[in-house]
Amino acid sequence: MLKLSKLSDYAAVVLAQIARQPQRPQAAPELAEEVGLPRPTVSKTLKLLHKAGLVESRRGVQGGYLLARSAEQIRVSDIIAAIEGPVAMTACSHSDHDCELAALCGVADNWQRVSLAMSQMLDSITLAHLAQREPLQIMPARALAPSPNTFSRESLLVSDADS
Repeated sequence: MLKLSKLSDYAAVVLAQIARQPQRPQAAPELAEEVGLPRPTVSKTLKLLHKAGLVESRRGVQGGYLLARSAEQIRVSDIIAAIEGPVAMTACSHSDHDCELAALCGVADNWQRVSLAMSQMLDSITLAHLAQREPLQIMPARALAPSPNTFSRESLLVSDADS
């Protein structure tokens, strides 16, 4: 199973809560209570999000955390990268990784395709989408999967007209 760490999930939950009231600084204890997570976990998450430039903090009585940019400008890939590091399906699909088996394995290019498709999908969903209370309308898997004959790095999505 491919799955994110709990901390990445918690980061999305905390950010979504902040995004629902973007003008109001929210303190870590308050956020922890609102989202039902332990205070130390929320504090750790906020520190990582601050380090990644996704939230800013304000000190004082009216202090707390605010989004560093609008929810529409924060992508799911930004949230995951803040907690997990760069998004890549395999070590060889990460742009700065040099694999000694690449010349022999024969699947590195295909893993890069999968990684690119995953990155584009994660880039297309924003914190604004996550903060909505109603579920997202997801395209059918058929619409997301490029046929081997029509794949290009510039355009991963294949419309029905192209099929």
